[in-house]
Amino acid sequence: MGKVVLAGIGGFAGSALRYVVAGVVQNWSGGIRFPFGTLAVNLAGCLAIGFLSQLAETRGLFSAEARTLIFIGVLGGFTTFSAFGNETINLWRNGEATLAGANVAAHVVLCLGAVWLSRMVALQIWR
Repeated sequence: MGKVVLAGIGGFAGSALRYVVAGVVQNWSGGIRFPFGTLAVNLAGCLAIGFLSQLAETRGLFSAEARTLIFIGVLGGFTTFSAFGNETINLWRNGEATLAGANVAAHVVLCLGAVWLSRMVALQIWR
């Protein structure tokens, strides 16, 4: 139960940080409709998880509890795109280029398809 609480606390912090950072960046974009805020959050999350996971692997930094708080909680709340990026790179580094490519394709196609499908269902249900 302790790790669940750590993930929840970190998730709250990461989600709040995402809200602030994305809003600030989007405001800086001067009304351009491109989602710069989301892009900035995803890039920052990917930079953070890459840097911190390398330190965890090579330097043994972070206890299991700290990893739960930081990687699952804070970064997961900030952006799950960082987990996607890290998992894809880990597959690639482990010689699983086909699986890495499949992971990218599956996430893009299936997730965009899921958003489209669920929007179509919602349109049909609430006409």
